[in-house]
Amino acid sequence: MSDTIDLGGAPANEDCAQLGHTPDFERLNRLEVATYRAALVALHGSPPQGCALVTLTNRHDFGVYYTLGLTVDAGAARREPTVAAFAEAVQEGLGSWIESGFAPPVRYDDGGPPKVDRTSIDDIVTGALLATRPNADGAFAVPDFEILHRNLTIAYPRSAEAARRLLQEI
Repeated sequence: MSDTIDLGGAPANEDCAQLGHTPDFERLNRLEVATYRAALVALHGSPPQGCALVTLTNRHDFGVYYTLGLTVDAGAARREPTVAAFAEAVQEGLGSWIESGFAPPVRYDDGGPPKVDRTSIDDIVTGALLATRPNADGAFAVPDFEILHRNLTIAYPRSAEAARRLLQEI
């Protein structure tokens, strides 16, 4: 038997797409949920076997919206300390995008239309990898960047390769 914890659609203190209000809601909502998943992976690593970060479908009078969920196999959580530790670490979610080295995937400025600089999760993760990359001497500007960069490199190899190519062009 597994339990599911709803982590929300974005970090708690960040603006996000609003069902029935935000233009192009479904696309932006899905992009924010995918980015939220990547942000939690950056901070905590990929989920161990026995738990998973999943997209939850929620039905509302105004339509369907999506949030990020954590499913935890109850038996695995009792048997495997890594499962229980991961679940405990991610269940509170994030307060802001910056905690995990990410820029907001969608900007909601001054009541105008939402602004999206990168339209795919691969491009968003590539941006986070560039932001958290080591200096030329291999040292990280912020010590926590090493963890974020390593976790994203492992979980998103396509984005890691794109970031390496971009850095070679500089």
